[in-house]
Amino acid sequence: MTESLFGKKYVLREENPYCVKCYESLYSNTCEECKKPIGCNSRDLSYKDRHWHEDCFHCFQCKRSLVDKPFSTKDEQLLCTECYSNEYSSKCHECKKTIMPGSRKMEHKGNSWHETCFTCQRCQQPIGTKSFIPKDNHNYCVPCYEKQFAMQCVHCKKPITTGGVTYHDQPWHKDCFLCTGCKQKLSGQRFTSRDDFAYCLNCFCNLYAKKCASCTTPISGLGGSKYISFEERQWHNDCFNCKKCSVYLVGRGFLTERDDILCPECGKDM
Repeated sequence: MTESLFGKKYVLREENPYCVKCYESLYSNTCEECKKPIGCNSRDLSYKDRHWHEDCFHCFQCKRSLVDKPFSTKDEQLLCTECYSNEYSSKCHECKKTIMPGSRKMEHKGNSWHETCFTCQRCQQPIGTKSFIPKDNHNYCVPCYEKQFAMQCVHCKKPITTGGVTYHDQPWHKDCFLCTGCKQKLSGQRFTSRDDFAYCLNCFCNLYAKKCASCTTPISGLGGSKYISFEERQWHNDCFNCKKCSVYLVGRGFLTERDDILCPECGKDM
């Protein structure tokens, strides 16, 4: 039997009229909190396909109303921002206070900071997104770290932040440690020194090494290379040969004729 709606309150759904009682029994949502239908005269608050009476939409812990307020959820429970922060948000490593959801935080090696608490130990300025260097459980911006801890290059007087070379117990940038002669970088290659000045092997030989009496090229004497010395003249081992027959004379007797060396056989004709 169809009941007359004349003079009564009714609800239209898809252009079909329903009395309030029938509409609520057919279409009303059930409140997540009290499990009762949310009637036509009540405000229906929804979140992710779940529904609440206005009076039932409150924080699970402190019971304060969440109507028109920000909130979070945990394990399907509604929580006001304060309760959620106290229970689940990170604590600042510096001030020990809660880092509120939505606020910017800095993280490093499992610790969290408020953005304004993540500061340089020396200048106390916020580090933000700038580079920093940790040392002894403190963080330093790069300029402060260089001023306080970094060694200074003996050549350019600027801080050495990565790498470097030690020469005569003094620190150098790799790019500053150059051959005194040709100015080529010495880092990673063999070098020697004279009067505390560093030289690559080529420059040292050209400037200071004795010249072979035979081939006239420098005799470095470095790296254990052998040479022959006689009457203030020197020869490479491989150059110490008879001037006439070219026989190898190292370890053998020899004669001299002015600037030449001769084997005993060739020297008979002297």
